[in-house]
Amino acid sequence: MGFMGWVAASIPAVMWVGLLVVPWRPWSTREHIEADPQAGSVDLSEVTVLIPARNEADVIGLTLAGLQAQGGGLRVVVVDDQSTDSTGHIAAAFPNTHVISGQPLPEGWAGKLWALEQGKSHVHTPITLLLDADIQLQPGLLAALLAHKRRDNRQFVSLMADLRRTSFWDRLLLPAFVYYFKLLYPFALSNSNFRHVAAAAGGCILVDTEALQRAGAFASLRNALIDDCTLARQIKNAGYRTWLGLSRSVVSLRPYGTLRSIHDMVARSAFTQLGYSTVVLLVVTALFALSYGLPFVLLTSTETWRLGLIAWVAMMLSYLPMLRYYRMPLVWALLLPVSAVLYLGMTWSSAIRYWRGVRSRWKDRTYST
Repeated sequence: MGFMGWVAASIPAVMWVGLLVVPWRPWSTREHIEADPQAGSVDLSEVTVLIPARNEADVIGLTLAGLQAQGGGLRVVVVDDQSTDSTGHIAAAFPNTHVISGQPLPEGWAGKLWALEQGKSHVHTPITLLLDADIQLQPGLLAALLAHKRRDNRQFVSLMADLRRTSFWDRLLLPAFVYYFKLLYPFALSNSNFRHVAAAAGGCILVDTEALQRAGAFASLRNALIDDCTLARQIKNAGYRTWLGLSRSVVSLRPYGTLRSIHDMVARSAFTQLGYSTVVLLVVTALFALSYGLPFVLLTSTETWRLGLIAWVAMMLSYLPMLRYYRMPLVWALLLPVSAVLYLGMTWSSAIRYWRGVRSRWKDRTYST
């Protein structure tokens, strides 16, 4: 094999070993907050929870019950976004919960952002908790989140929910979803003053109400399908400090279970992540082929098997912290290349939808290009 052949064969090993040694450690799970069960009764009168809810009758009760266990004085505003089930009636039965009947979706708005826009005028506290209707907080989580916000002097903190893992497909793909998100938006860079990386997890965001207002939320990002990262970028650009971490105490109640349901969740925004760029999509495809496919090709050669083995081991090592954090058997690291192939396919599916005129489809709503 010539010199250029060895250079090409070294690319996967350099990529994966480089990922392990870069100072911002995108594979790490060090950025996390868990509930403090010893917090006891906490005064939460300075916080209003804003929940957009559309046909969430099966989970909204659990979400609101989780909020009731966080402490006293907490105000809750639920925007019933044109639900056709009993979402609003269930929510209205909870104390300190104000239910707003959402108006029809105007042209140029994403559904969730329109619901939040209608609810924000009912927030009169210095701090707002933006919470998805299918997210349950474990007792003591909000106290821990507030303590971190004050201790670290942040105006915007968010936590990525623990996604339910009840099937083979969940275990294969959902921890990998968080892993890939952290590679795309390294938390350490997002949490720093580095302006070019800003990220958030939209399911649970604790933010100063003044920061929301000064950043122009939610009208200024009304058409954003990746609303959480867009909001974090605007908050950061307005001069405020943001923070993003993981949590096993922020629990997603939404069941996936099947490959199709996970596909629909990913495909609704995957091509949006790439800026609707075909060139970027081709670059990502080439990177996936180099990083996940080439190591196994190298393993079949007596000349290059060592390079393939180095790349494969480094790949698995980068995934182990995520599996350990979610308390999953480490053997799942062997299937990371399989999840990569599936996620690349979902990204192409998202692109094909876009080329056919469908920008996104979610909650019985279709957003055209």
